[in-house]
Amino acid sequence: MKSLNQVDIEIFNAIENEKIRQNEGLELIASENFTSNAVLEAQSSVMTNKYAEGYPGKRYYGGCKFVDVAESLAIERAKRLFKADHANVQPHSGTQANMAVYFACLELGDTVLGMDLSCGGHLSHGSPVSFSGKLYDFHFYGVNKDTNRIDLNEVRQKAIELKPKLIVTGASSYPREIDFKGFKEIADEVGALLMADIAHIAGLIACGFHNSPVPYCDFVTSTTHKTLRGPRGGLILCKEEYKKAIDKAVFPFVQGGPMMHTIAAKAVCFKEAMGIDFINYQKQIVNNCKVLSEELMSLGYELVTGGTDNHLFLIDLRKNDMTGKEAQELLENAGITTNRNGIPYDPKPPNITSGLRLGVPAVTSRGMKEREMKQIADMIYRVLYNKNDITCEKVKAEVRELCKKFPLNL
Repeated sequence: MKSLNQVDIEIFNAIENEKIRQNEGLELIASENFTSNAVLEAQSSVMTNKYAEGYPGKRYYGGCKFVDVAESLAIERAKRLFKADHANVQPHSGTQANMAVYFACLELGDTVLGMDLSCGGHLSHGSPVSFSGKLYDFHFYGVNKDTNRIDLNEVRQKAIELKPKLIVTGASSYPREIDFKGFKEIADEVGALLMADIAHIAGLIACGFHNSPVPYCDFVTSTTHKTLRGPRGGLILCKEEYKKAIDKAVFPFVQGGPMMHTIAAKAVCFKEAMGIDFINYQKQIVNNCKVLSEELMSLGYELVTGGTDNHLFLIDLRKNDMTGKEAQELLENAGITTNRNGIPYDPKPPNITSGLRLGVPAVTSRGMKEREMKQIADMIYRVLYNKNDITCEKVKAEVRELCKKFPLNL
């Protein structure tokens, strides 16, 4: 068979240009990371050729001997990594993992209490533009307007009032540690099931740098490509009593044939996450995030909640007379990739925003440490303060030089 550059030069060039962009730029999007070569190798393997509807030992197709080995390893490793009763490694994404949980434990129209998207939640936690908000009766808790932190008293009051069948915790832009035990006490008080979406903080949890929801929650969902540094995909952990319901909700209800190449890559990711190097990596993520956030605060930027406990933080740009959209575009022109993000009770629309979300998993994967975080903070400050093409070009050259010292070898 012919190679890609012989078959489709346009796609070949797009991939090559993306390699250059990743190698020469700084990725500060909190939900992005760089996989290991081992994960990439498994992801691009011949496992992609195999159809395997069903589960290990219970497939609807022949020839599944070896993909059964891969999926069984992924399941057992995920269970061991997170100390969970059961793991389903087939969800194609975090949203599909959440969908499967809802279908496993809810009836259409059931009442659910989740975190408001505008305060740091996720689209699949009940947003009216998502399937979740259209199929279920979602209500929301936010954050305290003074501290921008989750107020469990508010959560409890709403739970008592609404009597939800399910409470959803977890976030996509919340920089502080989440009290899963506190959520469990509220869920027990009102007789609700509890689900935690740990897509962003799974790696930190696996290595003990954030408390785990597994002892407290009936269901835990995650992606595998953020702080876990694996392939793009989803994961569900649950108590033993919900094993059959979860597996049936994933297949055949939500999905058909699993992506066996991705599941093989997930297995590699889980194995890597059990090693001492990965623990040190997660520790460095926490350290890097604190240094970068503190440096930016010292340069005059205001952070939502005044800091961070995890891998990300959110800059409130209102006092800097700038929108998140403007900041994102300026930084991208300088080779620094970020994403605009709403702040709690943001007066700006979602396509503009008053905030900018920054995260350090990807730059930490390159081997950058505290010293480099200070350099990056200075670069960000100069770009956003000067707001001109000359500064952007100068910083872009500095970014390239910094990245050369920490090559990705893609």
